[in-house]
Amino acid sequence: MTNDAAVIAIKISTTVKKRRKILRLSQEAMADKAGIDRTYASQIERGIANPSLFVLCSIAKALDISFMQLVNGDIQCTFGDKAPTV
Repeated sequence: MTNDAAVIAIKISTTVKKRRKILRLSQEAMADKAGIDRTYASQIERGIANPSLFVLCSIAKALDISFMQLVNGDIQCTFGDKAPTV
């Protein structure tokens, strides 16, 4: 993984974990909502997986944030408990 890719992976993994905890979802519940396996969700949260755009969009939707919020780590810009999704 290039340095830029590693930075992005860490930002995404941090955002996923923070948002999941804000929503009080277990990894399993978040994974179910996103249509992915819990072990894969764990790998994403640890920054060791390389998820596709499709998977990232599914995770963003499961976490009620937009794709851009997921990638940028900007989870403060939500509207109540629900944020616009992609």
